[in-house]
Amino acid sequence: MKKMLLPVVLLPALMSVLLSADARAGSSERAYGAELLQPFKQQLMGALKTGLQQGPEQAIDACKMAAPKIASERSVDGVEMGRASHRLRNPANAAPGWVRPVLDGYLASGSEIRAVQISAGEGRQGYVEPIFMQAAPCLMCHGETLAPAVAEKIRALYPDDQATGFVEGDLRGVFWVSWPTGQ
Repeated sequence: MKKMLLPVVLLPALMSVLLSADARAGSSERAYGAELLQPFKQQLMGALKTGLQQGPEQAIDACKMAAPKIASERSVDGVEMGRASHRLRNPANAAPGWVRPVLDGYLASGSEIRAVQISAGEGRQGYVEPIFMQAAPCLMCHGETLAPAVAEKIRALYPDDQATGFVEGDLRGVFWVSWPTGQ
């Protein structure tokens, strides 16, 4: 799995939103963001694994139904979280405005991509973590070649799908979370 470093000098837009932390210093802000996302990622992986036990078509259903439900259940007390990508399958997963510059920076970067903590707008902090394509099972639904039944199911559920054609190590998208400042 290839990872790239995000050179801040190449990302002036991102530099303008990087913060010195108010309640926690930079690395502990990132740790807080990662901590908030961890249960979401674990539950999502569990739902995908359960779906995959029944076959890749069921994993598509699990992702379609479970991911938004899990994100919604985890988005409480001013915390908001989700997933986004530069190549969407589900238009509802479009990146929030504060996430888009980070995603664009990841795509433009030629070095290591790492999680960042940034401003998520007035009175909010945010954390963005890259998602890299892994070998199976991810490539079954997002790879260059899909099984006919998988491709058919994706076309039926997502007629404007852009989330295929990835190879192992590609940036697939991001997990993101935001929370009120001082939380």
